Amino acid sequence: MVDLVQIAAVPPGNRHGPGSLSCIKGKKSSKKSRARRGKQARKRRNKRKKNNRTPPTILPPERVDIGLGAKAALKAEEGNIEYKLKLVNPTQYRFEHLATQLKWRLQEGRGEAVYQIGVEDNGLLVGLTETDMKGSLRTLKRMAEKVGADITLLREREVDYGLDRNTRKIAEVLVRKVPDDQQFLDLRVAVLGNVDSGKSTLLGVLTQGELDNGRGRARLNLFRHLHEIQTGRTSSISFEILGFNSKGEVVNYSESRTAEDICECSSKMITFIDLAGHQKYLKTTVFGLTSYCPDFAMLVVSANTGIAGTTREHLGLAMALKVPIFIVVSKVDLCSHGTVERTVRQLERVFKQPGCNKVPMVVLNPDDAVTAAQQFAQSACITPIFTLSSVSGESLDLLKVFLNILPPLSNSKEQEDLMQQLTEFQVDEIYSVPDVGTVVGGTLYSGVCREGERLVVGPTEDGRFLRLKVDSIQRNRSACRVLKAGQAATLALGNFDRSLLRKGMVMVSPKMNPTICCQFEAAIVLLFHAKTFRRGSQVTVHVGNVRQTATVERLHGKDELRTGERAVVRFHFIKHPEYLRLTAKLLFREGVTKGIGHVTRLLPHNQYLNHDQNLQDY
Repeated sequence: MVDLVQIAAVPPGNRHGPGSLSCIKGKKSSKKSRARRGKQARKRRNKRKKNNRTPPTILPPERVDIGLGAKAALKAEEGNIEYKLKLVNPTQYRFEHLATQLKWRLQEGRGEAVYQIGVEDNGLLVGLTETDMKGSLRTLKRMAEKVGADITLLREREVDYGLDRNTRKIAEVLVRKVPDDQQFLDLRVAVLGNVDSGKSTLLGVLTQGELDNGRGRARLNLFRHLHEIQTGRTSSISFEILGFNSKGEVVNYSESRTAEDICECSSKMITFIDLAGHQKYLKTTVFGLTSYCPDFAMLVVSANTGIAGTTREHLGLAMALKVPIFIVVSKVDLCSHGTVERTVRQLERVFKQPGCNKVPMVVLNPDDAVTAAQQFAQSACITPIFTLSSVSGESLDLLKVFLNILPPLSNSKEQEDLMQQLTEFQVDEIYSVPDVGTVVGGTLYSGVCREGERLVVGPTEDGRFLRLKVDSIQRNRSACRVLKAGQAATLALGNFDRSLLRKGMVMVSPKMNPTICCQFEAAIVLLFHAKTFRRGSQVTVHVGNVRQTATVERLHGKDELRTGERAVVRFHFIKHPEYLRLTAKLLFREGVTKGIGHVTRLLPHNQYLNHDQNLQDY
């Protein structure tokens, strides 16, 4: 910056004052340069109008695995996205081939597929005339009917190459299978956010189909305890379901349906896990994130308070556990447009920080919602942001469109691999139901579980497993005969003694030889500690559905740890042995102390060497 004292020291004759010759020349040259720049800008605009108003773009190519031989050719294409340039009047042989291909795509997407009409195999957007587009959609509808599915037009886009006057379009179509014997697609969404941010109210509006009255009426059906109704604050974990049928229409309790009716009419089910927002219920929130294995997390932020309270902590927990997260800014009816914009900008700044490295995407229209759903599942960096109101219903439909299109993270091949393994069911909840007996709730991690199957449950406090029988199975409060890997359900165990069960146990196949341990090692990162983390420290460890206090036995290569440092640490459970898996994600806390990591080594309990001696009949 030029100093004003230096300008004042220049002789008057040399200054570019209003009457100086150099100033007049400068004005003339500046006028000429402005005119020249304006002429060039007009030329560029005319050139763009003359050539292409909408330049052709290229979509990413279909996922292909290159292999050799006939078997590799059969398994060449993966994923549930298919590009088709034209589907007009195919021959019978061609139609049968197309129907088989659609069936494969539906299997890859676990009942869902997306067809891009007017797009070449390499992803080039060519577009179709209106007549060809109608013919292609009719053919796609016939294909869907043949394989037992329905189609929904998600969006159409115009592609103008300037070659002719005919407008060409491309269409994006969702193909979804009609529900058959409860084989619907089930996605679990954990709901996070600070206390009083509107989490339970939003879920009540989505699942009940009625807007809130501004005083929390919509959330009353979600509460499980009297003190929750009195305070308006969630203290326990509750589950709510939202269904979508094969045509993409919402299925909820608005028409006095029962949970069983919703399951029967839905091709896709969203199970919301409503978690607590208050700081004193943090251990319940952590247990819900680690135990119930959510596919996605929805962070609810109040527009009038912004990022406050436990919002940052919940965001950090979801990112530490690598759960994809999207944002809902609620209560926009209480704020001005400027306040909402300020909250959105605050969120964007947080997500762009080096610790997050996220790309925020504000959803403003249905086209944005479709794009956000597809990119969100493909890239872990994309973070959609919705601004809505549970009272006025503003932008609530955009969130429903997003949830309807949101694809699963795992494909059919990954689920089949898990189903081939031995049965392993995580016990997360325990109930006593009149006329039914003991009931356990949880998630089937691997294998297949059927009615009447005999399993073993443990470890008990002395490290043993007890034999039992599964009498019946229910998914989303409706009867189910077969439970597959990745699905959550409740299992009735008849007259099995409830006092022998606890949260954190597993029910496994008798053929499995589970490794139980009192000591294990983990590679950790200390996120925060007020002083130093050293041998003898006690923390609460969360590994899957296991939650128990453990003592630090040893720090490999170090005497102590400070905030941000890494080490391999040996932990020792203080109560009883637990069943753990190698590479399982670990989260520990104690007061303000927090850390994350993964299990690297199991030290089996030396008392249990003979597998047959560990099994006991109940």
